[in-house]
Amino acid sequence: MVDTSFFQKEKLFSFKWFKSYALIAVGAFLIAVGYVLFISPDKIVPGGIYGVAIMLHHLLGTPIGLTALAFNIPLTLLGIKLLGPRFGAKTVVAFILTSVFVDSLSYFHGSMPLVPGETLVSCIFGGLFVGIGVAFTFKAKATSGGTDVIAMIIQKYTRLPLGQIMMMVDSSIVLLSYLAFGDWRIPLFSWITIFVLTRVVDTAMHGFSYDKTLFIISDRHEAIRDSIIGELKRGGTFLHGEGMYKHDSKQIIFTVVNPRELYMLEEYVHRIDPEAFIAVLDAYEILGKGFKSLSEKVEDK
Repeated sequence: MVDTSFFQKEKLFSFKWFKSYALIAVGAFLIAVGYVLFISPDKIVPGGIYGVAIMLHHLLGTPIGLTALAFNIPLTLLGIKLLGPRFGAKTVVAFILTSVFVDSLSYFHGSMPLVPGETLVSCIFGGLFVGIGVAFTFKAKATSGGTDVIAMIIQKYTRLPLGQIMMMVDSSIVLLSYLAFGDWRIPLFSWITIFVLTRVVDTAMHGFSYDKTLFIISDRHEAIRDSIIGELKRGGTFLHGEGMYKHDSKQIIFTVVNPRELYMLEEYVHRIDPEAFIAVLDAYEILGKGFKSLSEKVEDK
């Protein structure tokens, strides 16, 4: 049975309902701006259904939005048949609005790039606009359909990681652009756009985080604990471990600090135990006491 809790419906005409559909509308418009003003005029093919639609547009003259819609509708129906009710009304609204905005902007703006002769600028700003638009769509708990559906279907029968499959599908479309246009610059610029797009989506969804996660192994763990609590006013957790060589018991300190606190903590640890082992990792996102609360994060969505 498919878990559809993520796709729960908001109450009709409630604040959350209006917020979700406003995010979808703004997201669809930003995606259209990225494709029409930057990506399509320079023949950039950033994977996905719109990558295919852009290729067909330049080869056959077909409208980009309508072509994408012609692919999205049967793909969504196939996804519902094979995967269950994962694609709600908001996803359908998202890809229909995107198609309408793309063709409408194309009609009024034409086929000229906003910055003629600057393909790299088009790559970067196209990825920026599309990335923000996609993130808005995700925040509304919708998807943009397209090759995401293909990847989910392949995953069902192969059990490969979804991210890996999506990368393979999009890369295949990018490489197909070389066969379509015979110019290696097109797939190379397209990969730049994909990189910018994915980074923008991650940042827009989760924000910037400069916090650091630390794992500290030391025989003087109690003294280090006192410095973390007393000097930095931070908390942490003791994890119980075992040494690989001597099988001796180890206490591992797990804590999260900001960059300024990291510098201070390293000084404290060095003073207490110069032989201590410290692993410092970038924290992608921190939720909980002392940082952004999980409730606040969920309510923001």
